[in-house]
This record gives sequence, C-alpha cells and structure tokens, in this order.
Amino acid sequence: QVHFVESGGGSVQPGGSLRLSCAASGFTLDSYGIGWFRQVPGKEREGVSCISGSDRRKRYSDSVKGRFTISRDNGANTVTLQINNLKPEAACVCYCAGSLYCACPSPIVPYDFRYWGQGTQVTVSS
Repeated sequence: QVHFVESGGGSVQPGGSLRLSCAASGFTLDSYGIGWFRQVPGKEREGVSCISGSDRRKRYSDSVKGRFTISRDNGANTVTLQINNLKPEAACVCYCAGSLYCACPSPIVPYDFRYWGQGTQVTVSS
C-alpha cells in the first residue's frame, strides 16, 4: 500500500523560510515524478514544483522560481522542498504527490499525480 506523509509545516513571519519533507512507503520516489502543490480555501490545488525520476530534472511554477528548491534523498526515500522568502499570501496547505510517470508534467497539474499525502499547514503572519 502506498502512503505519502508531509512534514515541516508551521508558522513563520513574512520573509522567513521552511523546509518541507515528503516521505513515502510502498513507493520508490526516485523512479517517478514527485510534485509539491499548494492549496488555499476556495481555490484549486496549484502545482509549485516537481522533480523527475532518474535525471532529477526540476520544474517550478513562475510564482516560486528563485525562492523554492526541490531535492530528493534516494537513500531516505524523501523529497524536500526548501521555501525561502515566504510572502503573507503564501499561507496554504502543502501537499506532495507521486506520479505514475518518470518525467514531470508541464505544467504541474494535479491530474497527472496518483498518490497524495494529507498535507502540511503553512502559516505566514507577523
């Protein structure tokens, strides 16, 4: 059975940083595209980053380029999203998800991902 778990969310001040982690069981993260998504109440889930299997090619949405960094630790079977310079409007629930394909889709859309975690809350306030 496949199980994804996110961790690392919390409350930070504007301009602060967080390091989100995605751990999986029953699923080898380095063989498939792994994406990170954010969702705020009343809006659709939005893809922000993805790392492909094998060649580790990385994709980012335009809104996070230069501030977010995705990486993968094959030994630990985890994918990490480093978030810097958080803006007040960045508050959301963040999800990681696993695709059934090696490559990341472009754009990064929820439809292309099969397995999802429960999400981790990110709050930005002063």
